[in-house]
Amino acid sequence: MTTAEFPMTGNCRCGATVIEVSAAPVLTAACHCRGCQKMSASAFSLTAMFPAEAFRVVQGAPAVGGAKGPELAHYCCPKCMTWMFTRITGVEAFVNVRPVMFDDTSWFRPFVETWTAARLPFAGVAAEHSFAQFPSMEEFGALLEAFAAAR
Repeated sequence: MTTAEFPMTGNCRCGATVIEVSAAPVLTAACHCRGCQKMSASAFSLTAMFPAEAFRVVQGAPAVGGAKGPELAHYCCPKCMTWMFTRITGVEAFVNVRPVMFDDTSWFRPFVETWTAARLPFAGVAAEHSFAQFPSMEEFGALLEAFAAAR
């Protein structure tokens, strides 16, 4: 994994919505849950969790799409409907950004994979930590520390 340079900008597929991050992620992951499979139309989704104060929308006005509810909101470009980032209720300190939005993805590698109980048989991910579901809050804190130490 290479080191990213910040600030780093990215955009949706059509380019109408542009985002920027100004600090390194605090955790990276691949999620195999059925919701992520359906949202991404793939075997899993990728995420890089950035501090909320390091994230901003530079251009466009993302719309809430996909799963909507009291627990989370998925934000998409209103023009091309690209799923760009997620905000989770109760975890306002972070924004989960789809790392493939950035032009340079060489820095990204999933440190954690979640919901392996729903993993498709052919979908392997080289992550250092795997969880059948989502890690507990106790495990989550330790993962943040381990990721910081690994960087």
